[in-house]
Amino acid sequence: MAQLNDIDYNSMSDDKLALLLGEFIKHHRIERNLSQDELAVAAGLSRPTISLMERGKSMSLNSIIRVLRVLDVLYVFDSLRVPQQLSPLEMLKIQEKQRKHSSHKKV
Repeated sequence: MAQLNDIDYNSMSDDKLALLLGEFIKHHRIERNLSQDELAVAAGLSRPTISLMERGKSMSLNSIIRVLRVLDVLYVFDSLRVPQQLSPLEMLKIQEKQRKHSSHKKV
């Protein structure tokens, strides 16, 4: 079985990526022993919407987030985080605040 890092997502069609997301949702729904109806009610969606999602069809971002939240898998957003970086101006301010020389203790 190929490892996740071996998958070339860029070469996959949009439909294939949507199907991959649908399979992910279905897997975690079943793993949590939820029916499509139960997931739909908990996410505030209709059962047909869940069915369509699991088949890689008709998914709004808002609906995806609702479903992922109910399934407790929002960790998928970890890879979307942009590392916080200091601007050059902020770096300069920090450097200015740092001590320039060590002080000697007077005896």
